[in-house]
Amino acid sequence: MRSLSLQGDRNFYVKPLIIKTVDTLSYKTVSLNKATVNKEWILIDATDLVLGRLASRVALVLRGKNKPGYTPHVDCGDNVVIINAEKIRLTGKKMTDRVYTRYTGYPGGQRFTTPREILASRPEELIRKSVRGMLPKTRLGDKLINNLYIYAGPEHKQQAQKPKTIKFNEI
Repeated sequence: MRSLSLQGDRNFYVKPLIIKTVDTLSYKTVSLNKATVNKEWILIDATDLVLGRLASRVALVLRGKNKPGYTPHVDCGDNVVIINAEKIRLTGKKMTDRVYTRYTGYPGGQRFTTPREILASRPEELIRKSVRGMLPKTRLGDKLINNLYIYAGPEHKQQAQKPKTIKFNEI
């Protein structure tokens, strides 16, 4: 190689510049949108499952956090069908000691209910209330809760979608 002298007696060699091409697509973050989301149908049997554990797993699936392409601001979760909601289990004294409070909007209109009373009249609402509390409190959370279908008994209306039955521990 030829030496170049710059600033007096300092000599250095100029090396050829080698540019390596890098596959830049492997370094980009993939962000899903409404058109690229792959939504599936999942069926969960709630028989003898603990309410809070079931609700947290269902909220995770509704958000889509179990998928590799999770995008926080997009509805990229699956549709979830829960059957046998009446056979849900609460541990400890939560069935009688926990109290849900609501307000009718009128003076003296504060109403109190326990999980036992809710299970006796509409067991689907107990699961829906628990899952909704674990979703974001935004417009996205309002859309995500609509992907949840809960039925008190073993029959459901989503047979045409052919939901994939999964066990609770597989989520």
